[in-house]
Amino acid sequence: MPLARTYAIALNGVDGNVVEVEADIAAGLPAFSLIGLPDAALGESRKRVTSAAMNAGCPLTQRKLTVNLSPASLRKQGSAFDLAIAVAALAAAGDLSAESAAAAVHLGELGLDGRVRPVPGILPAVIAARAAGFARVLVPAANAEEAALVDGVEVVPVTSLRHAAIHHGSDLEPVDVVPVGAAVVGAPATDPATVRAHPEPDIADVAGNEEAIEALVVAAAGGHHLSMIGPPGAGKTMLATRLPGLLPDLTDEQAIEVTCIRSLTDAGIAGRGSTGDPSSSPRGLIRRPPFESPHHTASAAAIVGGGTARIVPGAIVRATHGVLFLDESRMT
Repeated sequence: MPLARTYAIALNGVDGNVVEVEADIAAGLPAFSLIGLPDAALGESRKRVTSAAMNAGCPLTQRKLTVNLSPASLRKQGSAFDLAIAVAALAAAGDLSAESAAAAVHLGELGLDGRVRPVPGILPAVIAARAAGFARVLVPAANAEEAALVDGVEVVPVTSLRHAAIHHGSDLEPVDVVPVGAAVVGAPATDPATVRAHPEPDIADVAGNEEAIEALVVAAAGGHHLSMIGPPGAGKTMLATRLPGLLPDLTDEQAIEVTCIRSLTDAGIAGRGSTGDPSSSPRGLIRRPPFESPHHTASAAAIVGGGTARIVPGAIVRATHGVLFLDESRMT
């Protein structure tokens, strides 16, 4: 069929909007047009998708191809639309089931070799897909654990565009590929005990400072702000880093919110708790209150958050439901 559609998610902070990805094939000279307010990174997806489809063994049509991202008034950004664009184009050409493609949300960046690369923000994107009524989401294999945190949605991890096409009924032979982000075959195994980060600092390790410890306990119990005054070396930083250890585990709702915020950062793919211990948070949810201590050279945008192309949470936002420590020697 010359027209097909599927869906993706456009993120605005932790809020997601469903984007309908329409692909139309018409008579004319070979061309690939992408419309619907894409940013620079998304505009380059035409070359990524074309090369990825060719190297995956399912090349795009040689006719005039137009892809529209609707609603057209909503600005789209990032490379997470690549998979949806490729699937819609293949469905329009009849290379896979258009009905199956239209019933799912597709998230992921495509490499030139056809593999699907992980992207930030998978957790809030899958939550937005579930809220919109979708029951199936195709995500990069490296993001599958994070996407599985959302109940009520079938998460289909895909390693390549060929894999996604086969899932939608394409008549292609499966080809095994190493997922992006997976361990290299033949690499030496690592003892899990050696990769476990240091445990959360414990207030029980502090000797003396009874009044300061009592102040920390009061602040933790009541959710109060705390100002510590003293000469350098008095132990202010040491005490502050132990304040999260006095706080209770996050509730389910808080854990989802904190994990969504971490998911928006490049280093925040779910799978580790705030202490960096993979075993500290079941199924990848961050269960412990986060601790943020901005560097003294941090800009206002780094502390508050923002951005012109993609909204990135700052230190204040990343400290949600946790502790934000502003050292006077750093924040002068």
